[in-house]
Amino acid sequence: MKKILVPTDFSKHAEYALKVAAQIAKQNDGEIFLIHMLELPTSGNDALSSAHEIPELMLFKNAAIAKLDEIMEADYLKGINVSKIIQFEMAFEGIIKNGEAHNIDLIVMGSHGAKGFQEMFIGSNTEKVVRNSNVPVLVIKNEHESFSANKFVFASDFSSEIAKPFEKAIEFAKKFNSHIHLVNINTPNNFKSTRVAQKAMDEFIEQFDFKNVSTHIYNDINVEKGILHFAKSIEADIIGMSTHGRKGISHFFNGSISEDLVNHAKRPVITFKI
Repeated sequence: MKKILVPTDFSKHAEYALKVAAQIAKQNDGEIFLIHMLELPTSGNDALSSAHEIPELMLFKNAAIAKLDEIMEADYLKGINVSKIIQFEMAFEGIIKNGEAHNIDLIVMGSHGAKGFQEMFIGSNTEKVVRNSNVPVLVIKNEHESFSANKFVFASDFSSEIAKPFEKAIEFAKKFNSHIHLVNINTPNNFKSTRVAQKAMDEFIEQFDFKNVSTHIYNDINVEKGILHFAKSIEADIIGMSTHGRKGISHFFNGSISEDLVNHAKRPVITFKI
């Protein structure tokens, strides 16, 4: 985790994420790329091709530069190499592109969650990044004076496709000396006996050279509630999930438990792309 990308919209939730990123960077001798996207209008003429609008755009850009410069003077960033990036682009697209361009290891984002109509039809930029990012995305909801990942809940169906994202979860856990709590959520629509569920988890974990792990079976009405309730029951520090990155009509009908958790969990959530 040498290269950490932190998008900011200058909100308090973005600041929460930056403070956590700073702690991670200090622990790993890493650097931070602080990025702000200036989104262009989506209707009418292209803003960049309209001469009368350019001064206004430059005003916004200069104001953003001033804000970034101010943020970079914060005490909690002292001793960390911080680069600032400002671009005219849709936020989530710019975040994904810069993540690839700078070989980012981790994206840390703040989020207050999207609800109701907005959650269904628009979604937050954080949710879109979670869906599209090929690198782990850590979502922060609250301020953490001392970020910890000691109790790391990882929920899954433990199928073969989860092996690669779980390897990334293990890398994360080793850096934070985390104990991984593997949990299988049993639901009425996808019930497995204890024997079958335990066997699946045991066979899954045998693939990896990692011992700081325990397995759990938790019953609930659906997977999302089960993960949230289990995490609360053990006072977890962080929740980990793999994500398919579904798009279009498939995403609309199937949804994504990872994205739901990003919206609804109060604890930090980290996602790993399948």
